Amino acid sequence: MNSMSLSKQEEDYLKALLLLEERSEDHGRVSTNAMARSMGVQAASVTDMLKKLSASGLVHYKPYQGVLLSETGRSAAIKVLRKHRLWETFLVQELRFGWAQVHEIAEQLEHVQSDMLIDRLDQYLEYPAFDPHGEPIPDRDGKFPGRESRVLWASIPGESLRISGVLEDSEEFLTYLCSQGISMGTPLVILEIEPYDDSIVAEVAGCKIRITRKAAEQLLVSTYQ
Repeated sequence: MNSMSLSKQEEDYLKALLLLEERSEDHGRVSTNAMARSMGVQAASVTDMLKKLSASGLVHYKPYQGVLLSETGRSAAIKVLRKHRLWETFLVQELRFGWAQVHEIAEQLEHVQSDMLIDRLDQYLEYPAFDPHGEPIPDRDGKFPGRESRVLWASIPGESLRISGVLEDSEEFLTYLCSQGISMGTPLVILEIEPYDDSIVAEVAGCKIRITRKAAEQLLVSTYQ
């Protein structure tokens, strides 16, 4: 992976761009405005940073045509993302933080520069493939694991499933899930789909709960035997 020395701000931009590219419908190309919304800054600030990253060969940027990560930039972004998701895993698995608490802390820890530390962390955690939110963790070569999952909303009554991830990882949403007894790995059985509001009635740990359609569209599940 790329060993170029980058500032915290540059790493933040590269990681944000990587995540935006994954959701882009324009062949991975991301607009300046989309970057500004993601970073919570003015478009002019984004333009200045993209020019700097372009001069360093980390992105392909042309005004009014959007931006793409270069191969070098993608490698650097994946490296930051790997650190972020490994730290989230450590915080939940070893320090018993709730999955709604770890994002902001991992945002700070992802800028640790020691490759040896991150490799040791990965080894200590026994090479996890997914973080506490079900997001894939790239290995030290930048390769992502495969995953077979679907949104909970696509389920049918009678299915036995296990929560495998979330599409939204806001603190508000994760806190809501915790209030329903739902976290990574939680098994549940689909009892019925409420015809009035499309909510899902499910059994979790022997209790009947109701999951709104909005929430069910943001939850990933896999088949549970």
